[in-house]
Amino acid sequence: MAGKHLSCFEDWETVSSDKKKIWAELRREVEADAHEEPILASFLYAAVLNHATFEEALSFHLAAKLASPTLHAITLRDVMVAAHGRDHQIAEAAIADLKAIRERDPACRKYSTPFLYFKGFHALQSYRVAHSLWKEGRESLALQLQSRISEVFAVDIHPAARIGRGILMDHATSVVIGETAVVDDDVSILHEVTLGGTGKEQGDRHPKIRRGVLIAAGAKILGNIVIGEGAKVGGGSVVLHNVAPHTTVAGVPAKPVGKPHVAQPSKSMDQQIEDDPDFVPDYMI
Repeated sequence: MAGKHLSCFEDWETVSSDKKKIWAELRREVEADAHEEPILASFLYAAVLNHATFEEALSFHLAAKLASPTLHAITLRDVMVAAHGRDHQIAEAAIADLKAIRERDPACRKYSTPFLYFKGFHALQSYRVAHSLWKEGRESLALQLQSRISEVFAVDIHPAARIGRGILMDHATSVVIGETAVVDDDVSILHEVTLGGTGKEQGDRHPKIRRGVLIAAGAKILGNIVIGEGAKVGGGSVVLHNVAPHTTVAGVPAKPVGKPHVAQPSKSMDQQIEDDPDFVPDYMI
């Protein structure tokens, strides 16, 4: 039965306990779904149950979605499996992202749901392969993947951008992340968010998002600026200057309007603006 043998890059003695636990649970969930909804059985076996490892299942599933008449699914799957084999951190980050979605998104009750159906998760894991290729100097293939990710998932992430783990990209439509952007661990980003530049400047020109930040829907963060750890950016805001850690900003242009009630707003997902009559705005740093 699939799952009983090891792939060329899988060593159960060194695989993280989180990955083993989540892969086993994901398979159990999918087996139950296949039993309860037989019309989906062929899809669920192809996407998950026919594969020995998390990496192989993820590569097959993403390749099937990203394939085109000139970029065949089997070839793309092989590229992705090879990338996982060279860089085990790709799968570790994907597992952390699954955990983040399961913990933060009330619409997600199973690990298999984002794995199979959430395009934010699909776009982010496809980006992780493109980023690995970019670091290896395979820029043309990385850019082709970026193009397909944008066409298929409506998410445009430059393969040179640096994105940590434990990322929730909720809904994800129209998310844009530029070439020199940096997103630290444990960040939550909603749909229509842009991490962009401010014009035609060269070099390091995109935002740096620190750990625990929540960026609400439609926010535009522009330029080589820093959004400090544990900050919150209100929906529809346009941020043009650095934001101090643990500060809520909102508006066009964005200004400090309060302080989050938790250390990492990304995990609470509370998008309300704090009502604090004693708040004294900090200067943006």
